[in-house]
Amino acid sequence: MGAARRFKQVDVFTGVAFKGNPLAVVLDADGLSDAQMQAMARWTNLSETTFVLTPRDAQADYRVRIFSPDTEFPFAGHPTLGTAHALLEAGLAPRRAGTLVQECGVGLVPIDVGADGALAFRAPAASLAPLALQHQPLLARVLPGTVIDAGCTPLIATMGIAWLVVRLASAQACLDARVDGAALQELTRLGVTGVAVYGPHDAGGPADYEVRALFTKHGSLVEDPVTGSANACIARVLAAQGFPDGGETSRAYSARQGACLQCDGRIAVTYIDGEPWIGGQSITVIDGIVRV
Repeated sequence: MGAARRFKQVDVFTGVAFKGNPLAVVLDADGLSDAQMQAMARWTNLSETTFVLTPRDAQADYRVRIFSPDTEFPFAGHPTLGTAHALLEAGLAPRRAGTLVQECGVGLVPIDVGADGALAFRAPAASLAPLALQHQPLLARVLPGTVIDAGCTPLIATMGIAWLVVRLASAQACLDARVDGAALQELTRLGVTGVAVYGPHDAGGPADYEVRALFTKHGSLVEDPVTGSANACIARVLAAQGFPDGGETSRAYSARQGACLQCDGRIAVTYIDGEPWIGGQSITVIDGIVRV
């Protein structure tokens, strides 16, 4: 029997259980091998499982490794917020009041600790590249019949994970979008994790933007309930494209994700000194120990 290690399962980007994106967190992961971490991530069968380790960088409050059932990621958004939530709930005291510093595969990621319990991470830098002209017919096959906003070039945004960010004509177009899984799998062979589509809501809507993030897994089409990295990439793209909607969205905006899956993820994006911070609530639904 393995050692008893503190374990939580957290629902991220929601204050209501079972409406966000679940994450498994092993809080005492020092001493675990790569193989053990991968085996546990495979066993939880969640999109990600995180393992909290002693930091190597003196500026960090903790180090985290992020595993899917199949591989390790250098960074992912909802695991960043969910891990920080789990650690604060378990009693971690930040070295600097109001801020946690996470060490992960992309370096140090600061996390703001809000008075209301919401957390927000500063989006890592992203490289942005337009989808090559010869691959644009492939995008049309990925999103058959979908009205893409002609004023905003689809961009591949890479921050450890690479999302093809595509702006659609409206939030309803985002909700109605059909995705061809076979074409999307072909697109991922170009080094893209998946496609992140978004569209603006009318004034008075549930959020400023509707977001969906889709990818393929073992040949099948998968939609993510709420995706921190995809929203971080969208935030970087919006800034790079000059905030097509103008007004308040140049400083802060809200997004909803997961409606097509009967989820209700809520993301708050704020720009501080030009840098996007991706925030939201988290809630713990399982709290105990795991023997590994």
